Amino acid sequence: MILVLEDGRTFQGTSFGADGTAFGEMVFNTSMSGYQEILTDPSYAGQIVCMTYPLIGNYGVNEEDIESRRPWAEGFVVREASRIVSNWRSTESLGSYLIRNNIVGIEHIDTRALVRHIRDKGAMRAGLSTIDLDPKALLEQVLDSPDMKNRELASAVTVKEAFEYKAETRPVGSVPSANEKYHVVAFDFGVKTNSLREFAKFGCRLTVVPSDTTAKEVLALEPDGIFLSNGPGDPASMSKVIEEIKELAASETPIFGICLGHQLIGSAFGGETYKLKFGHRGGNQPIKDLTTGRIEITAHNHGFAVDPASLPADVEVTHINLNDQTVAGLRHKTLPVFSVQYHPESAPGPHDSEYLFERFITLLSDSQNREG
Repeated sequence: MILVLEDGRTFQGTSFGADGTAFGEMVFNTSMSGYQEILTDPSYAGQIVCMTYPLIGNYGVNEEDIESRRPWAEGFVVREASRIVSNWRSTESLGSYLIRNNIVGIEHIDTRALVRHIRDKGAMRAGLSTIDLDPKALLEQVLDSPDMKNRELASAVTVKEAFEYKAETRPVGSVPSANEKYHVVAFDFGVKTNSLREFAKFGCRLTVVPSDTTAKEVLALEPDGIFLSNGPGDPASMSKVIEEIKELAASETPIFGICLGHQLIGSAFGGETYKLKFGHRGGNQPIKDLTTGRIEITAHNHGFAVDPASLPADVEVTHINLNDQTVAGLRHKTLPVFSVQYHPESAPGPHDSEYLFERFITLLSDSQNREG
């Protein structure tokens, strides 16, 4: 099978997933593990993911570690896919999982060369096929496929109807259901299950709503707080959602956003977003909290960022990415709104970023006390 990039660079390899052809933005992830969480992260919709670690799949796949209702990555690229599965929780191999979910996968290519090419040239469209092995013909299809810039994808991954989240097994140390103190409405732009688990652990009742839910509909649910989730696509394509977030912020209801939610908060306050050359994807990204000087090891998955020069005076940058100095956190100076450009629920630290959930709970408590 072959992998063709939009600039014509071609890689030949071996199929270890489903037969077929897939198109998407070619990106890479630097995590050594977590491939199941990556595949089922809705933020990877519209993308083909290359893992930089050379051996992937050795602990198999299980039903407990999925982050959403199905895999969202368009295709998967690895140096070597392990046929030997050695973990007591495993229920099937990675290759079997890809086949069962109709995800095209390629191995035995030089992933180092592929990643260096993306770092030099930038993330770009690509095609992956076990069927059309003519590079020129596949390249034509790649060039006809949609570009990630200005592409709206949250509506493709969100739930169709609102629902109340109930953890099947409540997390250790969580508050019992009878003592749930706060009602949080979570916008599903591509929300990961572990974010919902974290809120449940801190004693929150969660109502998950579709990405196009209006501010009026959310406020009618009488939430104590609002969560804006991660998700795929270009935030600049979501002008209607941005207008709703403006209205929600004006209500002075506490708001916490991550990743796409962070970008949308920046946009709602007048900031601008831009596409990164090759994005940040991995479980080893160093972030500095400017308010404390503390360094966190964090998980990232994004290809867009907020331009700090575009932010108004009443919004301050609270975190920066130490690899490239991009904005990694925001806070409004007078409204109870803050956000980060990473995944605190992924816990690669493993507990470096859990304070963000605690900070949000403090905002909810303060808000209740003021109203009381």
